[in-house]
Amino acid sequence: MVFTDTATGPTMAMMANTTIAATLPPLPAYETRPLPDLLPWISDFWLSLILPHIAYWVVSMFFHIIDVYDLFPQYRLHTPEEISQRNLASRYEVARDVLLEQAIQIGTSAVLNLLDDQQLTGHENYEVAVWATRIRLAQRGLPTILGLVGLNAGALSKNIAGSYPLLAGALAGGFYPSLFELDDMAGTAVPAFASWEILLAKTIYWIIIPCIKFWFAAFVLDSWQYLWHRAMHMNKWMYTKWHARHHRLYVPYAYGALYNHPVEGFVLDTLGAAIAYKCSFMTSREGMFFFVGSMMKTVDDHCGYALPWDPLQNITSNNAAYHDIHHQSWGIKTNFSQPFFTTWDRILGTMWKGDTSIKYERTRAAAANKKKGAKGEETKAE
Repeated sequence: MVFTDTATGPTMAMMANTTIAATLPPLPAYETRPLPDLLPWISDFWLSLILPHIAYWVVSMFFHIIDVYDLFPQYRLHTPEEISQRNLASRYEVARDVLLEQAIQIGTSAVLNLLDDQQLTGHENYEVAVWATRIRLAQRGLPTILGLVGLNAGALSKNIAGSYPLLAGALAGGFYPSLFELDDMAGTAVPAFASWEILLAKTIYWIIIPCIKFWFAAFVLDSWQYLWHRAMHMNKWMYTKWHARHHRLYVPYAYGALYNHPVEGFVLDTLGAAIAYKCSFMTSREGMFFFVGSMMKTVDDHCGYALPWDPLQNITSNNAAYHDIHHQSWGIKTNFSQPFFTTWDRILGTMWKGDTSIKYERTRAAAANKKKGAKGEETKAE
């Protein structure tokens, strides 16, 4: 309807806007307070510092026990002889350097936590209601969309109103005349959200948005690590000074995942994870779980086993078998992607192509022969 009267036009438009607003449920009032600690006996500050490293050693010891007692030999990527004959770093050196890097990571995490705003709670129901309002407003366009395909949303709504009132309300453009609740403050009836709107809003707020944050953080971390990792292989100075230390482990094992030069460890792992955390706008608690997850994934990628029932090895194709190729002399210029996806290897053509079984058999045989030769020398010496 077009209003030509300049005096009544704005008034009628204001009334229309007021009517639309009145059909929307009011947003709840809220009062924020500091988020309680996840565990009653330790603050989130300290928990966020140590939990990723607890996860690191728990997962590492799980694989170490499997390794020591040879529990799943059929899933080994390398034989015990290869570990003893091919690796150029002792287990003591590996553990020492890992603990040094973890100390650096703890210090960096402390700085990040101190720079973060205090996480608050109490506003969650308000945020859910905001999303429910957006869902309600999005329904306003449903009659128009259905009209484009020749459907009369109004007629459909009337026909099913008695049997399916919520569906009828959605088809009518988000109008639910029978949905009301009592306003505790005013003591009057006000419009209410449909149950499905609240459920969808909670799904968006509590599940979809955090998942998007985690996915984006994983993408940022993967991108950062791919570029730096590849650069450290292409640049002879960076490889010799920094990255060569990690490749002293031709046969990776779980707790050697963070066996790096301190500079590489800080640039590649610590700084990369911090940037991913900040770019994804995670809360401090979300960041805690992201760091734990990425730490567990890193350990699993170096575990030396292709376990078919390991969930971390089945989430993506970037797993222990994939990364192990990169640790071999014949695959060292491929499979740079870590720790989550293989996206950048695929896009930039650095993914290993071809069969690896013959190459692995040769290295196993060479390690076995080397061990036999060493035993022979010991026998002669005696």
